[in-house]
Amino acid sequence: MNNVVHDLLLNAAEKFPEKSALFFKNDSMSFAEIKTNAQSLSAALMRCGVQKGDRVAFLMEKRFEKVISIFGISMAGGVFVPIRRLLHASQVAHIVKDSGAKVLITAASRFEDIAETVGHLPGLETVILLDGNEKQLQDWPKSIRVLNWQDAVAENGPENTDICPTIATDLAAILYTSGSTGQPKGVVLSHLNIVAGAEKVSSYLKITERDRLLSILTFSFDYGLNQLTGAFLHGAQLVLLDYLFPKDILKAVARYRITGLAAVATTWIQLMQISWEEFDLDSLRYLTNTGGKIPENYVRMLRHRLPDASLYLMYGLTEAFRSTYLEPALVDQYPTSIGKAIPGEEILILDENNQSVKSGGVGELVHRGVLVAQGYWNAPELTAQRYRPNPLQQKEVPSREMVVYSGDYVRIDEKGLLYFVGRKDEMIKCAGNRISPTEVEDILYACEAVQDAVAMGIPHEFYGQSVMAIVVPKAHSHLTQQELLAYCKRQMPAYMIPAEVEFRDSFPRHDNGKLNRSQIIKEAMAQLAQHPMVESNAIIS
Repeated sequence: MNNVVHDLLLNAAEKFPEKSALFFKNDSMSFAEIKTNAQSLSAALMRCGVQKGDRVAFLMEKRFEKVISIFGISMAGGVFVPIRRLLHASQVAHIVKDSGAKVLITAASRFEDIAETVGHLPGLETVILLDGNEKQLQDWPKSIRVLNWQDAVAENGPENTDICPTIATDLAAILYTSGSTGQPKGVVLSHLNIVAGAEKVSSYLKITERDRLLSILTFSFDYGLNQLTGAFLHGAQLVLLDYLFPKDILKAVARYRITGLAAVATTWIQLMQISWEEFDLDSLRYLTNTGGKIPENYVRMLRHRLPDASLYLMYGLTEAFRSTYLEPALVDQYPTSIGKAIPGEEILILDENNQSVKSGGVGELVHRGVLVAQGYWNAPELTAQRYRPNPLQQKEVPSREMVVYSGDYVRIDEKGLLYFVGRKDEMIKCAGNRISPTEVEDILYACEAVQDAVAMGIPHEFYGQSVMAIVVPKAHSHLTQQELLAYCKRQMPAYMIPAEVEFRDSFPRHDNGKLNRSQIIKEAMAQLAQHPMVESNAIIS
């Protein structure tokens, strides 16, 4: 029975001890080997003073030790805090400090980047160093204990199997997710959240021990972690890959005969823009998206290239893992839908008065069920904004059920299918019209010369706001602003047409591949601050 995170490993190791669980470059590791290493790490953490509920952070590239850390921390009763490998030192320091991490596990290759900012944080007691030794940490405060990973793990034999007593409702992880403003915020997950998420998502993806999944999403991203736990739940195999170019993904699919591939929308768009002819991809059984919807033209292109693979269009948020998915049989007919609630969860679509929205209406997506996380770490005010009592629960029930308000607007059709409209806090209000940036971006993406696009609202003298489009044209497209505006005039109502268009060579991205929208918008707003408000003769009439 799987009650807590490390049960997933223990049960898989009992059922499939010699089976390769992980592949990394030219090496592999069996379920039994991962179990032994995780138990040894757990014992080392306990010797370092880690007690139930203590936070243990790790910062490293995709490798065996990253998976071992998750299960080893869980066995020790700790709360694991994955840190995205591409974050800057100040962001790493924020996460270590905000989480109150007692231990940091990191690679020696990252040491020079973070030593000055992280080494003097209060509360950090131990650093476990991969591929290095304590000599590299000679300038750190003497109060910090430094251990070498190999030495720490080697001190414990497989007979040392002490595991901290843990139950499903204990805290398991804090995942730090980027917000529209300020520093990353930590979403607190229980063991129940994570294990139930693995069970629910893997059930409709029909994952079995015969599957081999490609892991390109970071474990600090909710769906990246869900891929790992779903694989171990069923004894499936996982291939770890930190890719540099989209073609690296196709090479890995062909080399390892991958059956399941998950990627963010921007990665799928990049993959659609290169040839697949040299790769044998017929092993793929299913494909999934996350981190924003795939524009319709790319959905149809993906279905054309892999007609025999099931495509699951999904929607999720770190605050509740996965929320909805569209049955693959419906994708061709409803390529812009995010589907319905995943098994065992309920999705409410509520208006401003917390009343259910009728068919054809637009409201905020609210998630209720066992996947609803425990709130934001060390942020009670923000937690109170997003996690609230279920407004539809019977008043006679004394214990109030908490639901999470996503901050996303969705539309519901007569069949109960949902369609993403846009972020509640990014909606553009122009001359009394509410404009979804996502809707503008979808139209821009349908232009064959556009590679990436971000739409945002900017101040307007008479209309309050107008639309600004920031676009990365495809290489060698020779697209001009005039041509793009002419295209928009043919495809959009007048109030939606961008009043300003800015071209860029590329966009900044998070390490999971998603566009860094907050940075793109912040840069654009900084530039606009140096210029007067858009004049009234902009294209709005």
